Amino acid sequence: MKSDCIFCKIIKGEASANFVYRDEDIVVFHDTRPKAPVHVLIVPIEHIESVNSLEEKHSAIISKMMLKAREIAQRLGIRDSGYKLVINVGSGAGQVIFHLHIHLIGGWGRYENFVKTRAEARAISTEA
Repeated sequence: MKSDCIFCKIIKGEASANFVYRDEDIVVFHDTRPKAPVHVLIVPIEHIESVNSLEEKHSAIISKMMLKAREIAQRLGIRDSGYKLVINVGSGAGQVIFHLHIHLIGGWGRYENFVKTRAEARAISTEA
């Protein structure tokens, strides 16, 4: 883990997050600046900078992250209405935190108003 990485700090419990899921390989927590009614991040425990840093040894964790996305979408009540999985690779593509993560984004059909605050996002996740 990198000491200056906010996701590593969240994983180690040194920074707060609203967790949806956690196991020995990945964590899932709400984005602090949601772009949709439901916006969570799927993050590997191991610090991997980006897709460009992936090696063959990471194939199992990437597969697990993708499969867990489907499960989390179901848990948050958006699997059937549809959702996006987004991975930004590099600053030119909008990657701001250089620890690999997948944005799971959706819920537009489920909620009438776009949520903009973390508190609103938390309230939505507890409804699911």
